[in-house]
Amino acid sequence: MIAYPARSMPGQIDHSPPLTAKSINMPQQQHILIIDDEVDMLQGLQRVLSFELESVTVSIVANPLEALELISKRNYELILLDVCMPEMNGMDLLVRIREIDPHVTMIMMTAYGSIETAVEAIRRGAYDFVTKPFEIPDLLRVLRKGLERNQLIRENLNLKAKVTQKNTFESFIGQTPTMRRLYDTIQALAHTNYTVLIRGQSGTGKELAARAIHDLSKRKAHPFFAVNCPAIPEQLLESELFGHKKGAFTGADTDYTGLFEEADGSTLLLDEIGDIPVSLQTKLLRVLQEQELRPLGGTRSKKINVRILASTNQDLEKKISERTFREDLFYRLNVVTVRTPTLREIRDDIPLLLDHLSKQFSAELEIPAKHFSLASAEMLMRRNWPGNIRELQNFVRRMLIFCKEEEIEPMHIQAVENPGTIPTLSEAFQICEMPTEPYIAARNKVLEQFTRSYVQNLLFTTNGNISRSAKMAGLSRVAMQKIMRRMDMQPLNFRNPERCPQ
Repeated sequence: MIAYPARSMPGQIDHSPPLTAKSINMPQQQHILIIDDEVDMLQGLQRVLSFELESVTVSIVANPLEALELISKRNYELILLDVCMPEMNGMDLLVRIREIDPHVTMIMMTAYGSIETAVEAIRRGAYDFVTKPFEIPDLLRVLRKGLERNQLIRENLNLKAKVTQKNTFESFIGQTPTMRRLYDTIQALAHTNYTVLIRGQSGTGKELAARAIHDLSKRKAHPFFAVNCPAIPEQLLESELFGHKKGAFTGADTDYTGLFEEADGSTLLLDEIGDIPVSLQTKLLRVLQEQELRPLGGTRSKKINVRILASTNQDLEKKISERTFREDLFYRLNVVTVRTPTLREIRDDIPLLLDHLSKQFSAELEIPAKHFSLASAEMLMRRNWPGNIRELQNFVRRMLIFCKEEEIEPMHIQAVENPGTIPTLSEAFQICEMPTEPYIAARNKVLEQFTRSYVQNLLFTTNGNISRSAKMAGLSRVAMQKIMRRMDMQPLNFRNPERCPQ
C-alpha cells in the first residue's frame, strides 16, 4: 500500500509550493519507468509521482519482457522495479536491463526487505533499495537522489563524447563552410551502419574521413582496419581479404584469416577500391549482400559483421561503361557518398593548415617552432596544389628543413624552391614528357617554366621592383606587369624590408 502524505492527497488543495523537478534542481523532461506485477501499485505510484514531479514523465509496465522491449527503444533516467515478479525475478531483470543500458539508475523495491537482499541488489548494479510500504516523502528523496546521480552520469558521458569527437576531428584542420559540411556528414553517418563510398582526389584525406566515421561509431571499441587495394598484387589480394585454408594453393601451409574475418565487429576500409580486379568484385559483392564469406579453398561460408567503407579517386561511372567495374557492386557501395574537398576548394583554410603543420612537423623534426608570415600564407593560398593536403605537407616539411629563419617569408620560399639559378634546357625538358607530347605543347611547357623561373629570379634580385626588373630584362614595365599577372606573381611576395632594391 502507498502511504499518502496529507499534502499529496489527490483532490486536496495544497497552498505549499509543490516539490517539482525545477525546485529540486533537476533537468526537464526526465523519464521514469516503474516495473511491478501489482497493477494497483503501479497506477498509484504513477498518479502520485506524476503529481509530485510535474516535469518527470512516469511510465508503468507490469510485464518484465515488455519492460525490456521498452528500455531497448528509449532511454530512461531512472527505473524503479520490484524484486519479486512471477515472469522474471527482479534481480535477473536488473542484470538484463544493465546489459541494455549500463548507465540508467535503478532502484529496487520489495515487501521482503533484508540486508542480504539490498546488498545483492547493489552488487548487481542497483543504485538504492526501498522497502514496501514506503512513505511518499521518503520515496521522493530516493528518487531525487537517483535522478540527480543520473544527470551527473549523463553529463559526464556527454562531456566524454565531446572530447572523443574533438579528438576524432583533430586530424582535420579547417573551418570553411565546406569543411563544416564534411564534419556534419561524418557525424551523421557515424551513427548508422551504412556502407559509405568516400570520393576525392589523391591527398584529400579520404582515409582520415573513414577513420573519423569509425571513431564516432558504436564500433569504435574495435580497431579500425584498412587495406590499400592497389598496393597488394592481384594474386595475393583475394587471400588478404578473404583468407585461405591450408593447401588452398602452393605455399599455403597453414590457415590464414583474411581481413574481412579479422575485422568482424569493426570497420574495414577498402582504399582505392576502383583498382580491385573484376575477378574479385563478385566475391566482394557477396560479402556486401550477405555479410558472409568463404575463404579461398574453404567449403563453408562464415557469417561476419563488418561495416565496409570504400574510397576512390577514380571515375567509377566511367569504369562501369568500360566494363572494368561491376555496376551492381557500385550501387552496393554507393549507399551514401562522402566527398573530400580539394585544397583549392578550401583555400581559406590554408593559413590554419600552415600553422598546424608547422607546429606538428617542428615537433617531429625536433627543431624550434617556425611560422609562415601573412604574406607567405597569402601567396600560398593562390597556388593550385594539385597534390592537395599531401603536397602541402611535403612543402611545409621542406621549408622547415631548409629555411633557417623563424618567420618564413615569400623570399625564403622562392630561395628554397628556386635557389638562384634558371633551369637549363635539359632541366626544363624534365617537366614534360617529350616523346609523348606534340611539339607545340612540349615547347609551351618548357617556355612557361623558363619564363616563370626567369621572372621570379629577376624579382627576387630587385627586391620586387617591377621597373628595375623590366629594365634588366629589356622589357617595358607594361610587358613585365602582363607577364606577372599571367604568372599570378605579386611584387610584395618578393620584397624584404631589410634589403634595399638594387
